[in-house]
Amino acid sequence: MAMTMDELTVGQKASVGTITAPKQLKRRLMDMGFTKGVDIEVVKMAPMGDPMEVTLRGYNLCLRKAEARAIELR
Repeated sequence: MAMTMDELTVGQKASVGTITAPKQLKRRLMDMGFTKGVDIEVVKMAPMGDPMEVTLRGYNLCLRKAEARAIELR
């Protein structure tokens, strides 16, 4: 099974593979810039681990672990 974005720790980098989410969430994630091949890096993690802050396409974005679990990495 492929690694998902919620498994990354602070400082780790990866690229987006596929998004396995319901249609509405998938569209929302893609609108935020999570498309195949985009490089991401985890910048910060909340004290309890949720949400996480990532950087992609030159901007920072906070994402809940449940949403990050839908993004498979390559």
